[in-house]
Amino acid sequence: MDNGTASRRVVIVGSGFGGLFAAKALKRARVEVILVSRTTHHLFQPLLYQVATGILSEGEIAPATREVLRGQHNARVLLGDVIGLDLATRTVTSDLLGETTITPYDYLIVAAGATQDYFGNRHFVDHAPGMKTIEDALELRSCIFGAFELAEAATDPAEIDRLLTFVVIGAGPTGVEMAGQISELARRTLPGVYRNIDPRAAHVVLLDAAPTVLASFGNKLSGKTARHLRKIGVELRLCARVVDVDATGVEVEDLQGRRRIPSLCKIWAAGVAASPLGAQLAAQSGAKVDRAGRVQVQADLTLPGYPRVFVVGDMVSFPGLPGVAQVAIQGGRYAANQIARDCAGLPTGQPFRYHDKGNMATVSRSYAVASIGPLRIAGFGAWLLWLVVHLIYLVGFKNRFTTLVDWAVAFIGRGRSERTVITQHVLSRNAARPRRNTHDDSPTASRQHAPTPKR
Repeated sequence: MDNGTASRRVVIVGSGFGGLFAAKALKRARVEVILVSRTTHHLFQPLLYQVATGILSEGEIAPATREVLRGQHNARVLLGDVIGLDLATRTVTSDLLGETTITPYDYLIVAAGATQDYFGNRHFVDHAPGMKTIEDALELRSCIFGAFELAEAATDPAEIDRLLTFVVIGAGPTGVEMAGQISELARRTLPGVYRNIDPRAAHVVLLDAAPTVLASFGNKLSGKTARHLRKIGVELRLCARVVDVDATGVEVEDLQGRRRIPSLCKIWAAGVAASPLGAQLAAQSGAKVDRAGRVQVQADLTLPGYPRVFVVGDMVSFPGLPGVAQVAIQGGRYAANQIARDCAGLPTGQPFRYHDKGNMATVSRSYAVASIGPLRIAGFGAWLLWLVVHLIYLVGFKNRFTTLVDWAVAFIGRGRSERTVITQHVLSRNAARPRRNTHDDSPTASRQHAPTPKR
């Protein structure tokens, strides 16, 4: 193998759809691949809500990245939180428990994804978890099931009402799926389990400042979704802006004025913001960022002036690209292909073309909506299509098989096997959530990967 080619190093930041699919697409390329990630797993984020509502276990949607790349001998995984990208020196700096690692690169693919956006209200995070990580889903699972447990032990009717009120903020696909599953859980899975309460009395509220649900799906599917949500017991409060969230409830402002919804369990599904690494890239390259922190890239997904630095997935601001998994998958594969072509001495810089495969969302058991090109489908057929598509994109045969079994248990029967509750998560998310010390003055160890020759 030619040393000048084989020694080129591709550093990939992030193990989500963009990062993992980019790494796999480089399997036969004559490069060294280092995937740097803050987690040890690849997360199938579209199914997080099913972990939160007890249908799936976290392992089924979050296989170990090292296991996924086990057979790819030109790839290795480096665990660490990327804290710095230096375009001038071509290095990536990551941190793991206070130890810093500096990794040089010849090519860089930044696929660090997005975080929950609270629109400047950072204190909301203490009382309304988002749906971006396994930690979020496990916390919400404990909060949802724990609310029923606390209601069973309560004696004050007002407190029982508060405990059995679930508020979902944001009526996009994540919010709709969460609200629908909590309603099904209360009305189909849990009746008969408790002695002092009737779970069917649970009150699920879906809030959004917009006038419609699933606005990106078009008026027809939006209307059908709204009608089905009401049919399964979800209360829609649209044109309602959340102005405050605390431990005991939510303050909402709508056309009728300001009102309060007492609630223990609040779920934030209202918006996303790109990884802060986008701001670093923009500051060094002169690229612009949009309001969500996404980087405006060239037609070939590279940074202006840096043809070997690619940005993909939720970090990209690019005309016509929605914030869905397919954008990250196709972007990751495209970047890998461009790198392989460059290493082989072939022309690069062809514009990235996104092939829209449509949007889907489940509303309840046996009911989903799908928008695929000009086709608009709602009901059982869309739900079957949703099942097939999500099974295909799950990583690994074992995960597909166990997921199919759990879906059969939950959707054909009434059971949900993943119902373990962690008391810390129910009562105090701050006590359960580890905090990072951002003002640690203690000496920090450092190591550096051996540099590779620059081309």
